[in-house]
Amino acid sequence: MRKLVVQQWVTADQIAAEEDGGLGFVSVEPFSDKTDPAFKASLMGFIDSVDTMILGANTYTQTRDYWPYAEDQGEYGEKLNKLTKFVASSNLTDAPWGDFPAGTVTRDAAATVRELKAGDGKDIWLWGSLTLMRSLLTAGVVDEVRLLVCPVTRGKGTRIFEDRHDLKAAEATLFGNGLTLLRYEIA
Repeated sequence: MRKLVVQQWVTADQIAAEEDGGLGFVSVEPFSDKTDPAFKASLMGFIDSVDTMILGANTYTQTRDYWPYAEDQGEYGEKLNKLTKFVASSNLTDAPWGDFPAGTVTRDAAATVRELKAGDGKDIWLWGSLTLMRSLLTAGVVDEVRLLVCPVTRGKGTRIFEDRHDLKAAEATLFGNGLTLLRYEIA
């Protein structure tokens, strides 16, 4: 059975979005000559483990004009752009993605995830989308949370979790660039 895997960038104090809503705390260059090879291998391994991405409407709107044209992201960008995409929105009617196949708009993300998980394929990636992540956690369809922890704190901003969740530690990896991957299964 396929899994729904959430991946979020966070600070050491678990801020997932700064006060302005941005990710200015992410100082790691995932795909440049300076990239830690182990970190790059981890990200490439992850993107190879999924074939479907689900995004919330805000994340979709923030990324649709960059990623389909992000030639500087190399092989990672190519793979990301080729993923099957679903966009959870009550307002959008379509979800174009440059020259790549458009995303499918879903009004009921939890039902869509349940249907996808029951089908064949690789795992499903929830990309960003804090509000959507929280609703899918509440719906009980999230299987794994991957936190890419940046070695900074912010004190203020939007925390990754608002509610209580029981997590089971599955992996902790420290990379040479100072970033730590914490992987949890939903208990």
